[in-house]
Amino acid sequence: MNDNICQQIENSAHYRELVEKRQRFAYMLSIIMLIIYVGFILLIAFAPQWLGTPLHPGTSVTRGIPIGVGVILISFALTGIYIWRANGEFDRLNKAVLREVKAS
Repeated sequence: MNDNICQQIENSAHYRELVEKRQRFAYMLSIIMLIIYVGFILLIAFAPQWLGTPLHPGTSVTRGIPIGVGVILISFALTGIYIWRANGEFDRLNKAVLREVKAS
């Protein structure tokens, strides 16, 4: 019986749409984060003097600190964007798959 249900799910057009959209979106967000992170690491490797420059004269806060915090905040933002879409479009597609399987 479980094999039959799994086969019905795999044959569902909604399921294929869900998998395709979720994978494409996850890859896109991953690539964005990878570019940001690698860019930050390259900045550390090739421009450490620029990152080490204080934001204002007489302060110990350098350019690298807000940029590093920004990288972390962007990762949280991208996670939030994924969750927002997952709770919306992806959940609707998931429910459509379940309705389709229960109907047959």
